[in-house]
Amino acid sequence: MEKPAVTNLKSVPVEVEAGKTYYWCSCGKSANQPFCDGSHKGTSFAPLAWTAQEDGKAFFCGCKHSHNKPLCDGSHKALNAG
Repeated sequence: MEKPAVTNLKSVPVEVEAGKTYYWCSCGKSANQPFCDGSHKGTSFAPLAWTAQEDGKAFFCGCKHSHNKPLCDGSHKALNAG
């Protein structure tokens, strides 16, 4: 199984709009982090669609290892410790 590229060892805060769908990069190769730019083509990865329930700030996973994808759950702390 392919592993995603770790792009950031912290969350990525983004102002989001209620009802808007965002496509989170799951492979780590996008130049438009934390969002997909199609760089996953030819891999086993695909973007993850997420729709904001309300206006505000969302904290997207930058390390690509969250158990709450696409949002950060602090998994980057364990990666940073290693």
